[in-house]
Amino acid sequence: MNGPSLRRDLGRWDLTAIGVNMVVGAGIYLVPSEVAAQAGTWCPMAYLALGFFSLLVGLCFAELGSRFEGTGGPYLYARAAFGRFAAFEVGWMYWFTRVCAQASVTNGLLLALGYYWPSLGAGAARIAVITGVTIALAAVNIRGVKQTAWLVDFFTLGKLLPLLLFVAVGIFFIHPGRLVPVGPVPWSHLPAALLLLLFIFSGYEVIAVPAGESRQPRRHVPFAVMATILVITALNTLVHVVAMGTVPDLAATATPLATSAAIFLGVAGALLVGIGSVISIAGNAAGQILTSSRMLFALAESGDLPPFFAKIHRSFRTPANSVIFSSLVTLVLAFSGSFEQLAAVSAMARLIVYLAVCGATLVLRRPRYRDRVEPALFRVPLGSLIPSLGLVLSAAIFFGASREELAVGTLALAGGAALFAAGVLWRRNGGPVSD
Repeated sequence: MNGPSLRRDLGRWDLTAIGVNMVVGAGIYLVPSEVAAQAGTWCPMAYLALGFFSLLVGLCFAELGSRFEGTGGPYLYARAAFGRFAAFEVGWMYWFTRVCAQASVTNGLLLALGYYWPSLGAGAARIAVITGVTIALAAVNIRGVKQTAWLVDFFTLGKLLPLLLFVAVGIFFIHPGRLVPVGPVPWSHLPAALLLLLFIFSGYEVIAVPAGESRQPRRHVPFAVMATILVITALNTLVHVVAMGTVPDLAATATPLATSAAIFLGVAGALLVGIGSVISIAGNAAGQILTSSRMLFALAESGDLPPFFAKIHRSFRTPANSVIFSSLVTLVLAFSGSFEQLAAVSAMARLIVYLAVCGATLVLRRPRYRDRVEPALFRVPLGSLIPSLGLVLSAAIFFGASREELAVGTLALAGGAALFAAGVLWRRNGGPVSD
């Protein structure tokens, strides 16, 4: 494709900040009480189990990321391993995940602000805030990836400081007896708990998407993925341990961290957590638009969508059309759905991507693929064991979902298949053809 190329301005710590920012969002502030309702006193074990699962999948992302330099992440991996249709479905589900997640966290921002200004929760004020936030984030993304990275770095620091203070002080107020598992493991509620935890652990996969704007993607992506997973596993687990150890009945409160902070830091502590939640949600939304637009760009760059979506702004060298389109879809979803509904859709779509990435790790190691991809600069240890475990656990969590959640995932895949078929017809009638 002729014309300007994407600017490679992102370093390894920029990618790490993007990853941490995408994981630490509304979920860490809202989900602990819901997990406690499902897993009871076994919550810390569930957190560590999800951290282990994230490490398995993250190692696969790291190996594949060390083979590719372009924008698209899981879409590129699936295309090399499974062909055009499977790759389009993965790319479609990934883009769908991101716009749903941005719409969800934008609604979450209204919930956080509504605690202080209830009038923002409905009517014209709600519409104005959602529209204003979405337009502002789109404008920053169009202006340049480095500007977006600066914004993400700022939000990442701003959201981590209150959480680190919460853990550092709260750990001295924990009642150890509340952390001791009581009764049998609630196996019947475990799938629901794991899906909730998946929502607050996932997001690190976005690191691979803007690889085409990284200075050394084959080295920086693996580093950033591993650093992000280690940070978020420790942070998520410690935050929940403090909340669980300080709040007598964690499952009964809708604002677990604010309730916990009020116990050992007073009103000022609750306010600090409230400010942190607003910063956290806003930063997460900034990262969502960065990665959703790059996935749309990757699909168009490969010829699976019209070239309109691959157009690069001549001055800013960013995929401006993809940013605008993704932002418009986000607005529609944000106005039509709730935080909980959109979060569930996002979590289900992510599992499709995880299945594809674990499978692609195994496939691209085969000798016949040596001429199609670059050699891995990072190799997952223990042979095929880790990718295989990632496959099995991803499938188990996916099929452990409710019928309604499975229906949503199936409908999303069907929508992607219909869009791919429309793209085939479009190419036959004069659209570009790509291998």
